[in-house]
Amino acid sequence: MKISEVNTYIVRPRWHFVELVTDDGYHGWGEAVLEGHAGTVRTCVEEMASYLIGNDPRHIEDIWTTLYRACFYRGGGILMSAIAGIDQALWDIKGKLYGAPVYELLGGRCRERMRVYGWIGGDRPDDVGRAAKEKRDAGFTAVKMNATEELQYIDSYEKIDAVLERVQSIREKCGKYFGIAVDFHGRVHRPMAKILAKELDPYGLMFIEEPVLCENMELFPEIAAACNTPIATGERLYSRWDFKRLFQIGGVDIIQPDLSHAGGITEVRKIAAMAEAYDVALAPHCPLGPIALAACLQVDACCYNAAIQEQSMGIHYNVGKGVLDYVINKDDFAFVEGYAKFSAIPGIGIDVNKEVVLEENESPHEWKNPVWHHCDGSIAEW
Repeated sequence: MKISEVNTYIVRPRWHFVELVTDDGYHGWGEAVLEGHAGTVRTCVEEMASYLIGNDPRHIEDIWTTLYRACFYRGGGILMSAIAGIDQALWDIKGKLYGAPVYELLGGRCRERMRVYGWIGGDRPDDVGRAAKEKRDAGFTAVKMNATEELQYIDSYEKIDAVLERVQSIREKCGKYFGIAVDFHGRVHRPMAKILAKELDPYGLMFIEEPVLCENMELFPEIAAACNTPIATGERLYSRWDFKRLFQIGGVDIIQPDLSHAGGITEVRKIAAMAEAYDVALAPHCPLGPIALAACLQVDACCYNAAIQEQSMGIHYNVGKGVLDYVINKDDFAFVEGYAKFSAIPGIGIDVNKEVVLEENESPHEWKNPVWHHCDGSIAEW
């Protein structure tokens, strides 16, 4: 068995799929994308094709190590996202070859289903109480929202009060024990992050996410000391070596590696095991497409510290196409009582509608995140 083709497809709303084909007819799918840089990741995958063609796809650890270590420069969002999609596709092939879901090849399930949450509110959150109630009525037990619009290093308490009012509206609509996660989205700097984290404490949040950017990860213990709410981060970390520093610094309760950014199934499984040794929970980042979600669920199934899974159905980024548009086995992506089930389909658990993928690839998207400015004209974190 040898890899004979490496195919890439850029599809709406902002995703990039990888397809590996073997000489005996197996097809493996992966989602290799860094949002806003899909074209760059595509080129990176194509550059890596020479390491794949003619290789045995069953040798996943060896291929992963070659892609990471043999090229001298390593790490970072682009390279690790390219490896991530390739890795997912390799596992998809291996599962199909042995007639088993990937989680069975990783030791088997340690749970029967996986809790998921829904996104509400948009980039500049609005009317979150109503939106959260709609999610609750649809069976979800938790939601996540962006905390705030852009914030200066030192900003108005009016913006802090607006965040508190939005969270209070969810509590009023959904009750005391409904799960609420508030994503600071890296928009908040140290001075305001401490204030906002402390002020949110009385609302009993599930977690606050990225209270500051991971480039300032030494501040997490300080922010943790200002509140009792669990802190989550990790979507902008790309390898076990990035997470090693985070664990050594401390202050974080939940890690959120992205299986389409952080080296795929192979790497995130190792990161999750590291986290378990530090008594840190796993909640994979996934505001992405169906292949990424399918890969996440394979890891969730067999990682004891997996706590909750992000997914993008209904998220504000998905314009033109959504998760289920690329999926034939739609029933496997249905949520019941706020939980996802684990597909029994061999591989990563997705039957991709290739006809739709080919059609979308004819007019590749050029998605970019918004560019925001503060009222003084300076660039704001998005």
